Amino acid sequence: MANILKGAPAAAKINEETLNRAENLKKAGITPTLAILRVGEKPDDIYYESSAVKRASTVGVNALRVTLPADVSQSALLDKIRELNSDGTVHGVLILMPLPRHIDPHAVRNALAPEKDVDGITPGSMSGVYSGMSIGYAPCTAQSCVEILEHYGIPLCGKRVAVVGRSLVIGRPVSMLLMGKNATVTICHTKTENIPEITRNADIVVTATGKPKVFGESYFSAGQTVIDVGLNVGADGKMCGDVDFDAVEPIVENITPALGGVGAVTTAVLLSHTVQAAERKWRASNGREKIIL
Repeated sequence: MANILKGAPAAAKINEETLNRAENLKKAGITPTLAILRVGEKPDDIYYESSAVKRASTVGVNALRVTLPADVSQSALLDKIRELNSDGTVHGVLILMPLPRHIDPHAVRNALAPEKDVDGITPGSMSGVYSGMSIGYAPCTAQSCVEILEHYGIPLCGKRVAVVGRSLVIGRPVSMLLMGKNATVTICHTKTENIPEITRNADIVVTATGKPKVFGESYFSAGQTVIDVGLNVGADGKMCGDVDFDAVEPIVENITPALGGVGAVTTAVLLSHTVQAAERKWRASNGREKIIL
């Protein structure tokens, strides 16, 4: 039976560090503040927003809810983003995605100030991930994969990693982050031939396709670590991952659960980024750090 890599212990460690750093900032008169920008009333967005606000209060971060109607014009949304950019009391901005179809997501990403982009969606943040430089912040879910691996002491240096999925949110950035840890990464996608052979020969497999239970036992072999980023609704109406957990768990050495795995760490990373943004601003204002954007 595999070791179950639950996200809660990794999140707790991050949250403890975040709280300590937030308390140090408050001694200097600074309250780390995250603005959560939501467009519309989608239940999953509201749920995530409420969860993030609740968790923020436990680690010393002030969370502001900024809500716009679903039919908001693109120009009005961009104006609100620019307003948050210029608000000196706001250190990080989370824009809940996806946005309504009439909004150009590229315009939104370009409008957000990179120094406040705590979920890594702007071109500035992406350039930092791909160049290996400390510019902006990595996408929170992608970083959460690495946080779990490191928390459980899974070796990365020199290890073969297969990442299935090439999105800008998870697949590509997590590949870059793992390469930054000296792993050897293969990115698989819909045009990749013989994916099961690639994944079976990897030490670590990261799945991020958003397709319920598509990865069964034929994709895996003994001794592997599996990071399942997917969270989907299965044919039975229940939440599940990209990996068929029941079929794969007896084969591999380590595996994350669909519920309580990577997702449990994502908000902890988001709040850690918010505190880091507040620290960077404080150091810059005191002439202690030059921030390259």
